[in-house]
Amino acid sequence: MARTNPKRSGFTLIELVVVIIIIAILAAIAVPKFIDRASEARDAATRQSLSTLRSAIELYRVDNQAYPTNLTTELQAYLKGPFPEAKMGTENAAVLNTTSDPITGTDVTAAGGWLYNATTGEIRINEATGVTY
Repeated sequence: MARTNPKRSGFTLIELVVVIIIIAILAAIAVPKFIDRASEARDAATRQSLSTLRSAIELYRVDNQAYPTNLTTELQAYLKGPFPEAKMGTENAAVLNTTSDPITGTDVTAAGGWLYNATTGEIRINEATGVTY
């Protein structure tokens, strides 16, 4: 009795290569979109934090007839939770005081956090790319 070789089931090398190529093409399309969404989320979070800080500064000014000189300590009563971080660039909540009116690109240190002028109450993100919001 002659033995017959049973058919092996499985994928050929060509089929596996085609599947890998399709997955690579889909990844090449999807990954940049996810990266853009993360950047947009950081941008939106920074805008929200900046809006919160501006509102708190204005409330402080109304209550005290002057702008706060030290944001991190004097605004705590006007903020719920910790002092907001700038999510764009270097993430931190540091406040760099400046006397420029208005705050200009030469004030930016790219260290992250916020630029604040206690004389005018102006606050901006400390970002070297020129984001002003």
